Amino acid sequence: MELPQSFAQRMKRQLGSDYTRFEEALQQAAPTSIRLNRNKLTGQPNLPRIPWTETGYYLPVRPQFTLDPRLHAGGYYVQEASSMFLEQALRQHVDLSQSLHVLDLCGAPGGKSTHIASLISPDSLLVANEVIRSRASILAENVTKWGSGNVVVTNNDPRDFGRLPEFFDVMVVDAPCSGEGMFRKDPQAMNEWSDENVNLCAQRQQRILMDVWESLRPGGILIYSTCTWNLAENEQNIAWLAEQEKAQPLSFALDPAWGVEATSLDGVSGYRFYPHQVQGEGFFLCVIRKAGEYEAPQRSTKKKKYKLSLAGKKEQALVNDWLVEPDRFAWVQHGEVISAITENLFEEVDELYQNLYVIHAGTEIAEAKGKKLKPLQDLALSQHLNKAAFRTEELEQEAALRYLRKEDIGISGNSNDWILLQFEGLPLGWAKQVGSRLNNYYPKEWRIRMELPSVLEFKSWGV
Repeated sequence: MELPQSFAQRMKRQLGSDYTRFEEALQQAAPTSIRLNRNKLTGQPNLPRIPWTETGYYLPVRPQFTLDPRLHAGGYYVQEASSMFLEQALRQHVDLSQSLHVLDLCGAPGGKSTHIASLISPDSLLVANEVIRSRASILAENVTKWGSGNVVVTNNDPRDFGRLPEFFDVMVVDAPCSGEGMFRKDPQAMNEWSDENVNLCAQRQQRILMDVWESLRPGGILIYSTCTWNLAENEQNIAWLAEQEKAQPLSFALDPAWGVEATSLDGVSGYRFYPHQVQGEGFFLCVIRKAGEYEAPQRSTKKKKYKLSLAGKKEQALVNDWLVEPDRFAWVQHGEVISAITENLFEEVDELYQNLYVIHAGTEIAEAKGKKLKPLQDLALSQHLNKAAFRTEELEQEAALRYLRKEDIGISGNSNDWILLQFEGLPLGWAKQVGSRLNNYYPKEWRIRMELPSVLEFKSWGV
């Protein structure tokens, strides 16, 4: 790997005698890691743990993830280990038992969003945003597969959040950056790197931070991260923001065995991940608290006009037993689609619809045409699905993958039922049996496109 000359010179100054180890680490293969969805996979894998998260594990080799139905079912997420350090920032500085409003500003493809969704309380709200529409669709897919149901996916520019002043208790800004920490995983990042691009990224990051700052509540927490190592995109940016807004930089406890390097600049504590010190890619994270104390506004006695429409009682009755604890949810209807949104979040979600471009919210339950109901993919993958309300069929790996390729598969019997297809107890999606024929309702845009090998290998990892 031929590193850009000015980058190598700067890292030599930054790392001193450690530079040789750093350069050697970049020549090694990147580690592979996953984070389990404990609401779907409850076993204990026989794998090395990622020490700064409770649900992350290293794999000995990188498998063909596409051929594992559990990935498509949302049983786990393939995520770079260093970025899971976000968990420490949340656990050490946020009361996760409270009902929180959280923003993941740069959410695609969904690693941090699904991680946050696993950590916050069920009555908290996560807004997972992505500015690029095609990437926002990927984010919505991964959030849907995770199945927590208290996430709204938006497709907005950071400045649009100025319409929601003091809305969020916590913001996560994983800012677009020059990508220095991804050089060994993504050679294209190295080819695009330049000192000029570093400066452009730093300026853009400052604009992003100022664009969303107003929507963070006084006393709220901003978690800022990049996958780069230079001061301009990291400590200098947050020191600048802290001085501009009189914000309080926060530090937290580290286990020295983790190999994470703590830094300090103008009172800002940062945490750096180098590949020669940790089993992970390059990463930086820091936390600041907004000055002041939030006072919730008094609720108006005026009758509100809502953008969301509640489903009728007849429609609710048709799908009420499709979720566990249905009384926890508000049932809304848009066109023919009935969705479930956590009851205590209805007004907040409606406010999002009034101010942002929402592409997905809560859990889409069914498409209703009169008394005929078509269960939707969201429901199949929801952590709140009441499986007892449906006929289920267990598939072996090959049949599961053919279903995920949207191919025909055979199921015994002759009926007119909706069937929930599963792999190792994990729901994959729906099929409709019409007589002896089975119609595959897996989403066309999600289907596996690769050809299946003649011999399928499968690793259970003990989960």
